[in-house]
Amino acid sequence: MWVAGIDLAWGEQRGDGVCFVEVGRGHARVAGYAYPHGDDELLATVAARIPRAAPVLLAIDAPIVCPNRTGSRPVDRETHRRFHREHAGCHPANATRCRRPPRVTRRLGELGFAIGHQLGSSPRLVTEVYPHPALVRFLRLDRIVKYKRGPVAARRREFRRLGRLLRVFVARDLPFLALDDETRVLLEAPWTKPVEDRVDAFVCALIGLWHLHYEGRRSEVLGDLATGFLLLPAEPQAGRRLTRTRASRSKPGDGSPAGRPRSAPRR
Repeated sequence: MWVAGIDLAWGEQRGDGVCFVEVGRGHARVAGYAYPHGDDELLATVAARIPRAAPVLLAIDAPIVCPNRTGSRPVDRETHRRFHREHAGCHPANATRCRRPPRVTRRLGELGFAIGHQLGSSPRLVTEVYPHPALVRFLRLDRIVKYKRGPVAARRREFRRLGRLLRVFVARDLPFLALDDETRVLLEAPWTKPVEDRVDAFVCALIGLWHLHYEGRRSEVLGDLATGFLLLPAEPQAGRRLTRTRASRSKPGDGSPAGRPRSAPRR
């Protein structure tokens, strides 16, 4: 079984961070990274790195289901409502602004991938994830780690902090995951955009691995397959934040969509 995290650029001018994780019984290992540019190179990378017959979960940070021509998706609005206090909301996504992610998803469909989050529904699944709210839950934070915007010095400082927090998280919550040398270097490297993109891909892979390892029991899905959805780790138990403790805002899900779509800086 494989999990691949993809930090997918909305356009083709920038590279896509990709992280590959091979999963066995009770153990997993980071199997490497790639930084392709454009649809063809990305699809060729996925096809070359993951055996055709192997089950795989692709966890993509991009609006892969985006039927609305303008405005924002219900899931974007719900994520904003749920995570605005942590500054972890989404940019609005629509088919006019975000043409590439649905196009890449359609091409993945030609390679046998199905859109979804229910494990076992297809041996080759592609699902949408979003690192900011996932990191809020994984790292038990009251605010996101702000490495995406601001002066370079501030971004580098926050990026170093993110690397430290991720190392602690993996050791504490995913002890069965073996990190390779490249991951160790990335989690200690100074901030640059290509480094950031690959670390984001690593986080996407962690979301997918979490969902797979716990068979969806500790995941939550916001939204729906028709209008757009996000796969997130479930809310941690109240009182277990690293900083200020707040009561849990939502009941952990079983990996199935909530009754209403959920949504607020994205990607």
